[in-house]
Amino acid sequence: MDPRFNSLFFNHLMGFAAFTPATRRFFGQAKTEFDRSYTINPYNWPAKKPMHMRATLLVTFLYPIMVLAQVQSPKDFLGYEPGTQLTRHYQLVNYFTHLADQSDWVQVTPYGKTYEQRPLLLAYVSTPKNLQNVDQIRTDNLKRAGLLEGEPEGDVAIIWLSYNVHGNEVSATEASISTIYELVRPNSDKREWLENTLVIIDPCLNPDGRDRYVNFFWENANMPYNPDPNALEHQERDPRGRSNHYLFDLNRDWAWQTQIETQQRMKIYHQWLPHVHVDFHEQGVNSPYYFAPAAQPYHEAITTFQRDFQVTIGKNNAKYFDDEGWFYFTKERFDLLYPSYGDTYPTYNGSIGMTYEQAGNSRGGIGILKQEGDTLTLVDRVLHQHTTGIATIEVLAENRARVLQEFSRFFGDKPELKYKSFILKYDGNDDKFDQLKSWLTSMQIAYGTSSGGGRGYNYQTGRSSSFSIQSEDLVVSTNQPKGRLAHILFEPKTKIVDSLTYDVTAWGVPYAYGIEAFASEQSFAITKGSITNFSDNEVVADAYALLFDWDHVADGRFLAALLKEGIKSRFTERAITFEGKRYDRGTLVVSKRDNKHLGANFPGKVVMLANQYERQAQAINTGFMDGGPDLGSSSVRYLEKPNVAIVKGDGVSTLSFGAAWHLLEQELEYPATVLGTDYFTTVDLSEYDVLIMPDGRYSGFGEKEMEKVSEWVSAGGKLIAVQGALRKFRDSDYASLSAFNSEVEEQLIEKRNEERDEKEQLVRYENEEREYTRRSSLAIFQVALDNSHPLAFGYGDQYYTLKTRSSRYGYLGSQNVGVIKSENDLRSGFAGEYLLEDIPKSLAFGVEDKGRGQIVYFVDDPLFRSFWHNGKLLFINALFFVGQ
Repeated sequence: MDPRFNSLFFNHLMGFAAFTPATRRFFGQAKTEFDRSYTINPYNWPAKKPMHMRATLLVTFLYPIMVLAQVQSPKDFLGYEPGTQLTRHYQLVNYFTHLADQSDWVQVTPYGKTYEQRPLLLAYVSTPKNLQNVDQIRTDNLKRAGLLEGEPEGDVAIIWLSYNVHGNEVSATEASISTIYELVRPNSDKREWLENTLVIIDPCLNPDGRDRYVNFFWENANMPYNPDPNALEHQERDPRGRSNHYLFDLNRDWAWQTQIETQQRMKIYHQWLPHVHVDFHEQGVNSPYYFAPAAQPYHEAITTFQRDFQVTIGKNNAKYFDDEGWFYFTKERFDLLYPSYGDTYPTYNGSIGMTYEQAGNSRGGIGILKQEGDTLTLVDRVLHQHTTGIATIEVLAENRARVLQEFSRFFGDKPELKYKSFILKYDGNDDKFDQLKSWLTSMQIAYGTSSGGGRGYNYQTGRSSSFSIQSEDLVVSTNQPKGRLAHILFEPKTKIVDSLTYDVTAWGVPYAYGIEAFASEQSFAITKGSITNFSDNEVVADAYALLFDWDHVADGRFLAALLKEGIKSRFTERAITFEGKRYDRGTLVVSKRDNKHLGANFPGKVVMLANQYERQAQAINTGFMDGGPDLGSSSVRYLEKPNVAIVKGDGVSTLSFGAAWHLLEQELEYPATVLGTDYFTTVDLSEYDVLIMPDGRYSGFGEKEMEKVSEWVSAGGKLIAVQGALRKFRDSDYASLSAFNSEVEEQLIEKRNEERDEKEQLVRYENEEREYTRRSSLAIFQVALDNSHPLAFGYGDQYYTLKTRSSRYGYLGSQNVGVIKSENDLRSGFAGEYLLEDIPKSLAFGVEDKGRGQIVYFVDDPLFRSFWHNGKLLFINALFFVGQ
């Protein structure tokens, strides 16, 4: 071997940071001796074998291994620079694993899997010393928040960087690769920040969506890429990569935790509660870059420091963008109100939570022409995301002491909170309350029982009234570390300083769960609460029938299990009484006579399923009831097992479809067939009993498709139409649904619309967007309920609907199961003045008989984002009970 090459080896080894100090000294001495020898006799081996000769032999054998073992750059490991290609998820996992294997400055931990079984992982980046004590850093922070007892021993600040919650906003994950390498690469000048800072990186929150988009791009892209916006590679098709497997927007799921990705992530998040959290996104191609400070409205519970520190971070980002001449904007579009985003939810948990938005989105590809003629490349997008990530770490490291101090104050000081207690009245529904308790526990919000009474805001009436606390009522106090978060989630009315908001303005937990509640300014002593313990049912061999209550999604899951197992069931249309207990409408009746095919195994098999699904069974030995109809009455309806189909495709909202799909598959565990709009006319609908049309414009549904649906309903099918799907039936030949209750009302509203249109024509240009809010609704309305109808079994006489559209429909000829009677039925959130004028005497949901079939109308989506739990039983009733 030419000794000159050995010199190159030595130079490489000297820069190899993974070596120990002793190893570096050995090779340093060897290189010094070698250089001296080489200068004297460059081409001849010396007679003796000094240190450099021994090192040379060692290098000869170990160099290939050492080169492979070092921390490799993304280019060396992946074969390309971040941004020049799209990285598939498995490549991302491999690279992060490589860094963890080769560097003691990074640890990588899997925290779960997606619905499609892709791994979810976190990387912890800091000094080797900090990583050796990483659990101490975590518990110190929980002590700082008051969630663990004791005083923190250290003062390490924590920043959490979340990438690619929207799967087709791909620059985020690519930036996570360059960012982590910048922190852990040998001789990085950023390492000094890590002396007292821990960086947690989630490189891809939505692997299923990301790979869906990446696969689309690779299948359709030109090579090299085509920057023409009309090229197919810039025209992503549904279902787009933005959402997860069930087409949920995971960025709206932080608080509600309905999806498996969120549930697994939040278990870890609440163990850390970072001081700064950044959620990396992308926006339209022709937008520049957005970073904090956020737009109004800010929620009033956000502290002054949280507001001010957003400005500090924003100015540091601006410094780097100014140096490069990059465009950016702040204080516009992205507000801090709705509690379930990747910026607001961390903020309500003590963090400085922020959204960063780079231009690009699904249209960006590898490169695309912008309106001004410049090409926006993925390399540019990655660089911008990398820059803000690094700059934010810098600000936290420089302001660590103040941030830690204010973090502690966030959890300790809550004098501005109006309500001190939220009282949730127990109505006998253990499932509903246990579901709420489980959710509260997942967020570290304490709850319990108490006694006493007073006056407070009544969620049902919208007014102050007296209340008394019973032993089984649930009480949530704001006098706890997570009190600020509890106040935000339970507050009956959110203070809104600007009607131009990015999302819904009402989310009150009692409304979402359908629980009677009071918000009180009094404090109550609380005894810690617990989940109800289920007692297994015992088999009664000679049972005439088994009765099961019906008032929760869990009952629907149990019914689905019975039907799948071939166990026949009935339900009561009228309340019955047996041995002093009342069984309300919808009670399931599983009788020996209906299930004679099971023989002597009948009670055992039913009880086994009841115990599996934790349903309490009441065994009875007669069909003769003490009150109400006997079990042989026509009022005890036989349940046919429905074959269910759901429409998906052109013009169908993927979010609404995903919510229905998720309910069926994950919550009910009931099979459904997905029918595409592109081949719908070729499907034999007679094979299905129920057809679900989720929300949407239905641009792929023309006259031919609608006639097919109409004929199928008339022949005995049951159609469930949700939100936008109702427009296909309004004032049509397919149904009697109308926008108005009468010609007089139609003329009145049309006259009002003409007056409104005239006003809007004279609105100043700068106020046009705000003028639109006069017609909008992002609010909760009280609905008067006919709970004698099968669609409303399991409910009282009121329901609360989250109205996110201004659509208005008049009453049906009959079966108006839920109606909004007055503008005074607004309970929480913002609704425009025009909508409030039109909303009285309008339909919320109802049923129309058509031939031998039925159409179920949901004006508002009862499955909205899957967190509106109180609406799910309505949908289940529509599936199983209506039309039986």
